[in-house]
Amino acid sequence: MADVAELVGVSHQTVSRVVNGKGRVSPRTRERVQAAIDQLGYRPNSVARALVTARSGIIGVVTTTSGHFGPSSMLVALEVAAREAGLFTSVVALDRFGADDVASAFDHFSSLAAEAIVVIAPVDSLAEAVASQGASVPVVAVSGGRTFGRGVSVVHADQRGGARALAEHLMSLGHRDIACVAGPQEWFEARERVAGWREAMDEAGLSKRAPLVGSWEARWGYVAGQTLVEDGLPDAVMCANDEVAVGLLRAFTEAGVSVPGDVSVAGFDDVPMAAYAGPGLTTVRQDFADLGRCALDAVSRALDGETVDTYVRPTRLVVRGSTGVCAR
Repeated sequence: MADVAELVGVSHQTVSRVVNGKGRVSPRTRERVQAAIDQLGYRPNSVARALVTARSGIIGVVTTTSGHFGPSSMLVALEVAAREAGLFTSVVALDRFGADDVASAFDHFSSLAAEAIVVIAPVDSLAEAVASQGASVPVVAVSGGRTFGRGVSVVHADQRGGARALAEHLMSLGHRDIACVAGPQEWFEARERVAGWREAMDEAGLSKRAPLVGSWEARWGYVAGQTLVEDGLPDAVMCANDEVAVGLLRAFTEAGVSVPGDVSVAGFDDVPMAAYAGPGLTTVRQDFADLGRCALDAVSRALDGETVDTYVRPTRLVVRGSTGVCAR
């Protein structure tokens, strides 16, 4: 800051006013200071700025290293929403979810004077570690529907409602034997999607096969598809996500099973490739951009002293060629 002030010939207080956007500075002086900042490549220290303004402009984000579509898309959405709000993110990606791991991440954010922390917490172990922590700044959890206790706002898409809508769509086509190929049950989203399928089937008075439980990968869908061919085909299959559905389609194609002629197949997430599967995949879309904005809104409200326990955002059914009228 002193170098900028010397180059322009103004006091360091004037430079501080320009950097922090506070105080009266003439337009001409502001332009000269900004030009010097650009010329020197000056970047304000977040901790020093926080000491003066009580605002660092930094949001800490904890996520996993899983690389799966949901958490990865959520991270991108958060970063975009933060930039739109004039904020920056500092990201810690964890591959272990113990209390010490989360505490270390929170300490890192504290050293940066982060204004709030957003945790992308799709699994039980990470959520439990977060719930056990105390934080001096607001904490917002993006999760599949779990509550975290007092003081933590939760943002999530309506996974259960999306699965219910998908099951009801299949029922409207005349399907009664609807199988569920589920994801890993330590993930909140996977459990909520199974719960939505189960509720819709129970309310319709339909008998249920036991869910086939596995992973989020196409490989699991392929294995599940082979199992269904061997055990007897259902009318329709609801898959944990689109990737699993693509693996299932491959197994059905190899076995000579027509989709949707013999069996209807549906996924979840509406990943970019879903529209280009053969046939195009009926699925449920989550609006990650909306979730990112909602998480930042929760941060803003928390900083203003307002606490909203849960934000539930809608999902949307997307109907394509992989589902059709039941031929049985």
